[in-house]
Amino acid sequence: MVGLRRNGGHRLRETMKDRAVMNEPVTQPKKTRKKFDKAFKQRAVELWLHSGRSATEVAAELGIDPQRLSAWRGRFAPPPPGGEGGGGAKRSAEQLETENSSLRREVDYLRQQRDILKKTLGILSETPTSAFNGSMR
Repeated sequence: MVGLRRNGGHRLRETMKDRAVMNEPVTQPKKTRKKFDKAFKQRAVELWLHSGRSATEVAAELGIDPQRLSAWRGRFAPPPPGGEGGGGAKRSAEQLETENSSLRREVDYLRQQRDILKKTLGILSETPTSAFNGSMR
């Protein structure tokens, strides 16, 4: 048994701790964050919206991340037509009144349905008291 080192009956093995390279702390080079001015962001969003290409294609061309371009869209894109909700063209007062009365009728119908279900649940959850159903009192 020449050449074997023993430690309490076990052969000593080289461990990861023994390797000097693995004991050195890992340091990543610090990345510098790119900063873009407002004009660049606006032009990038306009290019994306008016080019008909995907955000990934435009971002690759500009050397930026597609998620960054999408975030800029929220801040620099023109608002959709029809106000904040983007619901399209504005509706007249008559159209709104018609929709309002229709919705009120629907609410009344749904309230009736709810009341019927409540009454049915109350009837079904009562304890049976008649002699016909097998319970004797």
